[in-house]
This record gives sequence, C-alpha cells and structure tokens, in this order.
Amino acid sequence: MAEAAAEAIGLKKTYFGVRPVEVLHGIDFRVAAGEFVGVLGQSGSGKSTLLNCLGALDRPTEGEVRIDGLRLAELDEDELSDLRNSRVGFIFQFHYLLDEWTCLENAMMPVTISKGRPEEEDYERVMGLLERVGLGHRLSNRPPQLSGGEQQRTAVVRALANNPRLVLADEPTGNLDSKSGMEVFNLMHEMNHETGVALVMVSHDERLARQADRLVRIEDGLLFEEALA
Repeated sequence: MAEAAAEAIGLKKTYFGVRPVEVLHGIDFRVAAGEFVGVLGQSGSGKSTLLNCLGALDRPTEGEVRIDGLRLAELDEDELSDLRNSRVGFIFQFHYLLDEWTCLENAMMPVTISKGRPEEEDYERVMGLLERVGLGHRLSNRPPQLSGGEQQRTAVVRALANNPRLVLADEPTGNLDSKSGMEVFNLMHEMNHETGVALVMVSHDERLARQADRLVRIEDGLLFEEALA
C-alpha cells in the first residue's frame, strides 16, 4: 500500500452553539502520496469541514488526523502553523492574493513565511512554476492587473511554493468562467502528476471531479466511495 500523505480516522466534528450541530459523523479517509481524490457533496454536507480538519485549519471533536505520519493532536499551535505552511498547500474558491504584492511576491508567500528571506534557488523554483503556468510575463503585476484565471493560477503556484506533501483545493474553479476553470483544473491535474503532490479537490462540478484518480461523496456527514465510471 502506498504511503499516506494524509489520514482521518473516526473523524467527527460538532459545532457548538445554541444547539450543537454535528457535521462529520465518524469519517475514515486516506489519501495516498501522489493521489488525486475528488470529493463531491451537496452544500452543508461537510466537504469543507473535512478539508479544514485535514489541513489543520480546524480541530476535530473526535477522531484523529495525520499528515505525513504526524498526529495533529500532538502538535501545539506553533507546530500546527509550521506544518500548514511547509507540508500543506491550500487553494480556495477565492484566490486571497494581497493586492499590494506582485504576482511573484504572492506566489512566494509560503517560502517568505517559513524562511523570512528566501534564497535565490527559492525564487528560481517559484518563477519557474509561474513561467510553467503562463505567468512568466506577469511577475511584477499586482492582482488587480491580472485576470481571474491568472489570479487563480498564481494561487495554485503559491500552494506549491514550499513543495508540500498535500494540496487541498476547495471549489478552486467555482469563481471562474468555464474556460478559465478548465485551465486551472488542468493545471492542478498536471502538477499533481509532475510533482507527486497528493491532491484533494472539493467540487460541485461532477464532470471535473470524475477526472480524479478516486472519487468520494459526502452525504449527511458520512463518506462513501463512488465509482468513477
């Protein structure tokens, strides 16, 4: 069996308010190194909650999450922050780029956070990725000067900047037109194959999700494997 990039074991998540709402009801989920998993589900089914727990953005109420073999429950907040920056890349529906930073500076953000002052080889690697996705001529442009597709491509490179083991993509094409959305999806798919990074993509677009290596569906907080054919 291939080494796991991420695992969830007996994962439960309850949000406590006036009335407790249990969103995840005991999920077992494993993503192998280099695997591309598509996640389908209706709004409110728990898709984003699963990603947030896998990416150490939220702690489960019960159960265990491991990333690259590390048990998240054993890490303090600083260690979790370091793990999120070094081992996990995030791509969201909205790009969340900083308008005052250039395309290159935005893409370099994880490296800048981890090192303070990136080295020349870091810049060369990230610039190479930006050139690879057709943004080599946009390095000094700021987000307002980029199209929606270019902004999301910058976000994809940012997610890969620190050579993570796992990339979590939450509706990464949901805010784009169909052409730009397909370009971003193809880019993520290519990077998954070329770099060996594990990719988990939540999407409402079943057509895209079915191009993954494996497909799962979340319904009412439970996870089901689904045939691709």
